[in-house]
Amino acid sequence: MKIKSAQKQASVSNFTMYMIVGLGLTVLVSAASISFGAADMRLADAWAAVFRFDPSLTDHQIIRTLRFPRTVADLVVGCSLAVCGAIMQGTTRNPLADSGLMGISSGAGFAIAVCLAFFPGTAYGQTALFACLGAALATGMTYFIASLGERGMTPQRLVLAGLSISMLFGALSQYLAINYDLGRALAFWTAGSTVGVKWGELLIISPLFIGGVLLAIGLSPSVTLLGLGDDVAEGLGIRSGLVKGLSTIVILVLTGLAVVVVGPVGFVGLITPHMVRYLVGVDYRYIIPATAVYGGLLTVSADLIGRLINRPFETPIGIIFSIIGVPYFLFLARKQRREFE
Repeated sequence: MKIKSAQKQASVSNFTMYMIVGLGLTVLVSAASISFGAADMRLADAWAAVFRFDPSLTDHQIIRTLRFPRTVADLVVGCSLAVCGAIMQGTTRNPLADSGLMGISSGAGFAIAVCLAFFPGTAYGQTALFACLGAALATGMTYFIASLGERGMTPQRLVLAGLSISMLFGALSQYLAINYDLGRALAFWTAGSTVGVKWGELLIISPLFIGGVLLAIGLSPSVTLLGLGDDVAEGLGIRSGLVKGLSTIVILVLTGLAVVVVGPVGFVGLITPHMVRYLVGVDYRYIIPATAVYGGLLTVSADLIGRLINRPFETPIGIIFSIIGVPYFLFLARKQRREFE
């Protein structure tokens, strides 16, 4: 009993320490994101725009209407996608699970392409609803295809089905872009960028975002027990079907919102939970809150790097994460194959 109590206390201390570190780094990187960008300005002028806003100054307008909401959008998107990845990896017991790799982001992206092609001028809230419906369609197709055959659903089949669905919806989105002249409207958004995000748009999605993250944190103890297997979890009083259903709703809502804001960015939900699991352990009561913090931190950092490496031009965050994420995915896939063999 004393050993277990000491281990639990150590886990809590470890979690608290890394949460403080993560929050501190997030504040610093967010401040840098507001201060630096394609436009040259003095640091003092940048922060004067935050605390002593003068609408007659161009630099102040850039900070208030472009950089500030963009930084908040990076935090929201990173937090959303990272939490989605953590829940998917926990409920499916698949370390390769990620909303991008499972086709969910591409489904949401296809729904937005449909909006741009057939319903131009659709309100932002309705576009978000379309994105969530597209994410739901892609999720259903992925799970259905993965469950076909005598062996049923396995982590490997789930990833392969997700990649297939992702390519399908990606191709359909490109078809709509070509036939309905959506090239410029869709190209930069597809690459993944928070350029042009407005405060009004953030106010629309923020309640759903907060609700989704809080529900994910509330489900975290059950997700930990699901990692032991459905039979064991149900033996401990967990209603696995209900937990998986609520987890799916969280994934669809958060992924849909993230795709509306930034486009179908991949690998955030794959990389962040693995990094956090290394820091705080395997208990999802700690993983999900820490993943929310570090997902936002990574996305703001990627966006800042994308703005600075080739000034005054910008590199979308989707490209930054792909450069990092593809080698990491191959490493995990090779590791999983060795364990399977």
